[in-house]
Amino acid sequence: MVNFLLVPLYTYNFPDEEYGVVVDFYALTAFLMVIFGYRMETAFFRFGTEAKKRENAFSTALISIFTSTLIFAGILLLFSDFIAVNLLNYPLDFGLYVSIFALVLGFDVIAEIPFARLRLENRAWRFAAIKLINIGVNIGLNLFFIVFCPWVLAQGVDTVGYQFVEGVYNPEFGVGYIFLSNLLASTMTILLLLPEILRTRRQFDGSLWRRMFLYSSPLILAGLAGIANEVIDRQLLKYLLPEADALAQLGVYGACYKLAMLMSLFTQAFRYAAEPFFFSNKENKDAKILYADVGKYFAIVGIFAFLVINFYLDIFQYFVGEEYREGLVVVPILLIANLFLGMYYNLSVWYKLTDRTPWGGYIMAVGAVITVVLNVWWIPKIGYLGSAWATLICYATVTAISYYFGQKYYPVPYDLKRIFGYLAAAIGLYFISVFFAKQTEAVAFVCMAFNTGLLLLFCGLVYRAEKFVNHT
Repeated sequence: MVNFLLVPLYTYNFPDEEYGVVVDFYALTAFLMVIFGYRMETAFFRFGTEAKKRENAFSTALISIFTSTLIFAGILLLFSDFIAVNLLNYPLDFGLYVSIFALVLGFDVIAEIPFARLRLENRAWRFAAIKLINIGVNIGLNLFFIVFCPWVLAQGVDTVGYQFVEGVYNPEFGVGYIFLSNLLASTMTILLLLPEILRTRRQFDGSLWRRMFLYSSPLILAGLAGIANEVIDRQLLKYLLPEADALAQLGVYGACYKLAMLMSLFTQAFRYAAEPFFFSNKENKDAKILYADVGKYFAIVGIFAFLVINFYLDIFQYFVGEEYREGLVVVPILLIANLFLGMYYNLSVWYKLTDRTPWGGYIMAVGAVITVVLNVWWIPKIGYLGSAWATLICYATVTAISYYFGQKYYPVPYDLKRIFGYLAAAIGLYFISVFFAKQTEAVAFVCMAFNTGLLLLFCGLVYRAEKFVNHT
């Protein structure tokens, strides 16, 4: 949540076209993270579950990632100017941004394997501590460069620290300080993870690596397709909207997308724990019942988040600058889309536990086709609203496909009737809220009081329904 507070910092201090550059670069980084990491952390979960094999799997995965990262990051650094100008259509000086991101990618990908070990060993406190330090450094540097330095320079030469700030800060670097802060935070993370990195035996097992890579390689396609589903709309907005307006609209959509991703705070925490949890419990005789319960309660929390954000959108809208709020119409659509994405993460357990990882690629490839086709069709007609609807249709489709084939190969008794009953109830309450606001034209405070009653009604409904389940 603290990390998300960077969004208002950016949207209140940078115009939408400059923030559009930030959205664009981070969208591209998401693609490259999959290529750089080639899902080796998932292969480590698969082959490092047994304690006696963990050290061998860890050292093999780490050496593999370290070697490939040197190659990939080196290519980006060597051709940074060419990439900025010829591939991204930015000015030549944006090559520095590409170089910064090459280093960020390198550090973050190398860190994935030690982080995966902490997750597998249930060392949640150390995992969380390092993550929070990363966030703290990132936010501290953002505040220093974006808020403190301009304030000191505005006060004049008599201000304490003026000469120091003048020596380290260049106002023309602009959003580049967002990227630089990220790089320094990623560097700190690597330093904190050195104990995990250095205590490995540094032994590479070629035979094990081949098994790990054969397991993870289909997940690369799944990962690329999944990232395409998440971020390709931002790339298509850049190229399918009129050039004069594209970056501004991209900035608006990206900022409002962040509001919808408040739901992903829970989803991200869930994902960190889910994979090692699923693999660790696969031999449990009640594993499938356990997975079904996890899926249901995940959905309940996600639906609750959908209602909270929509019911109090008059408050959450201040999360972004005023010029970005025209895009708030996409928030309800994207919230449901992200709910389906979280449900898909639950359902994906079947192909990971049964070593049918190619299915992950097939399913997400279908989603990527849907995403591209609908965005190309709708963006020229209705702009970023088309991207939002395409995202929802994509995630709903891949969730349905994964459930269908999962029931064939690894049937888990998910309580779909109850899950979709809760979702239908939540959507109904949302439309009641919208109807009340339009018909009464009440002030925001009255609307939020009415919505609070609706939220309590939903909570009571879930409590009664789950109490009945527990009783039976």
